[in-house]
Amino acid sequence: MPKKNIKKKDIIKALSNKTGFSSNLSKQIINDLVEILIKNIKNNNFILKNIGSFKILNKKERIGRNPKTKEQFLISSRRSISFTPSKKITEDMDNKL
Repeated sequence: MPKKNIKKKDIIKALSNKTGFSSNLSKQIINDLVEILIKNIKNNNFILKNIGSFKILNKKERIGRNPKTKEQFLISSRRSISFTPSKKITEDMDNKL
């Protein structure tokens, strides 16, 4: 099955169609939601009940390699986000398959 990525504009359109809100209002709601999520994740690990948890990972500097040319390069240290779905979502996914 091919992987399909969802764009923010697809979510805005779906919200607008489902609720009857205007596209501009739906866009503002989605943008505000994303802003709230980012702010809370930056402050600390963030748990959304019955959805999942976001965790900040600190990755160390390491040496990477281009598999085609075998050329090595330095990958800088960075912060990354990990998402773990809740048991409820995992069970719902398993039951629908």
